[in-house]
Amino acid sequence: MNKSQMKSVITIIVIFILAAAFSFALAGVKDSTKQMNHKKMEMKNDMHKMKKDSTKKMQSSIIREGVIDVKAVDKNKDGKVFQDMMDYNVISDKPGKCPVCGMKLTEVSVKKAKAMLVKSGFKVKD
Repeated sequence: MNKSQMKSVITIIVIFILAAAFSFALAGVKDSTKQMNHKKMEMKNDMHKMKKDSTKKMQSSIIREGVIDVKAVDKNKDGKVFQDMMDYNVISDKPGKCPVCGMKLTEVSVKKAKAMLVKSGFKVKD
């Protein structure tokens, strides 16, 4: 092999090595971008979950436990409360949604709310 041919082979090898290095670098950038996008999505989901959890915690005060005093829930003393028709222990004096199932609370009399609680096995204060 003469010098000219040797130079051509070396040039081709160098070009091949540079092309391979460029490919690996480009793949690394793509992976980094993909990882960054994935991290952004994870952060977005985490923030959404935190917001949802804090909303749930704020609303969880309407989830009644133990012996339930429905009259005490009726703060404005109009004889009516708002109750979830699936989760009977979710009772509020204001309209809203159930933090457990998301259903709209239904306005019922204090008497009916008590009856539904008793029928469902909850303990109620007289």
